[in-house]
Amino acid sequence: MSQSHLSSHVLVVAWDGVRDDEVRAASTPWLDSIATDGFFATVPVHPANPTISGPVWSTVATGTYSDLHGVRDNDLHSHRFECYPDFLTRIRTVLPEATTFAAASWGQLVTEAGGGPVFRAGGYRPELAPGAEDGDLSIVAVMDDAVISRTARELLLRDHAAVFSYVVLPDTVGHHEGVTARYRSAIETCDEQLGVLLAAIEARPHRSDEEWTVIVVTDHGHLDAGHHGGDSVEERNAWIAAAGPGIHAEHGAGVDHADIAPHVLHALGIPVPADADFEGAPFGHRDDAPATASTPA
Repeated sequence: MSQSHLSSHVLVVAWDGVRDDEVRAASTPWLDSIATDGFFATVPVHPANPTISGPVWSTVATGTYSDLHGVRDNDLHSHRFECYPDFLTRIRTVLPEATTFAAASWGQLVTEAGGGPVFRAGGYRPELAPGAEDGDLSIVAVMDDAVISRTARELLLRDHAAVFSYVVLPDTVGHHEGVTARYRSAIETCDEQLGVLLAAIEARPHRSDEEWTVIVVTDHGHLDAGHHGGDSVEERNAWIAAAGPGIHAEHGAGVDHADIAPHVLHALGIPVPADADFEGAPFGHRDDAPATASTPA
């Protein structure tokens, strides 16, 4: 099949609270494969955003910072998503025949919890068993596994234009006990889960007729003792890895969380809407990108 007739798809994989230096030190062969085929870049959280999940994931979804999307913490009720919709909503608006999918173990992303959902059509979040606490490490691990299982099934069996999949175990461990051996182990679990998703893509019946863009991203880091929300390097240094058609190592230079939404549209051949007010740009299209990109250790 000619290059022009390949169908395009995007997978965005979100790992919450994975510190830049820790992911570099961890054993992450699947993430490394993304970096080898494209780029891995340190991404300082933009000064307009605090180092908190709500604002940064809203930036990933909308391509705008807190000054526009309105989210300043994990209470999302101040959002302006009606003016700055998420990239899945934009895809379905431009391509009414397209389907998309989102799954997350944090409710604000895909349910009405806390003023959500960030992704306005909602999505899949595993249900808690009666009496279970969603901050319990064992419960979070089970929920993350359920998110990955459901996402893998969607990737294998459905023809979604774009898929968003989010897990939270590293952030939960960080809040419980700081940056410990178990924190690094949680990162390595995320990488194993990434491998499950990539295997699902490769097992698709018409994989040879498809082009896939895969983006993996975290929202913030953690202090050594745990927690985030401040301006230390450990909290502000996040990262993005991406691979796919037209993505090259140098495109990691100057990349930002706000670039993900416009790049998703770009990867699907959707022109960036003139009224989108994106504060980012597709990878490799930032005029202010520095000369060199970060590479994984």
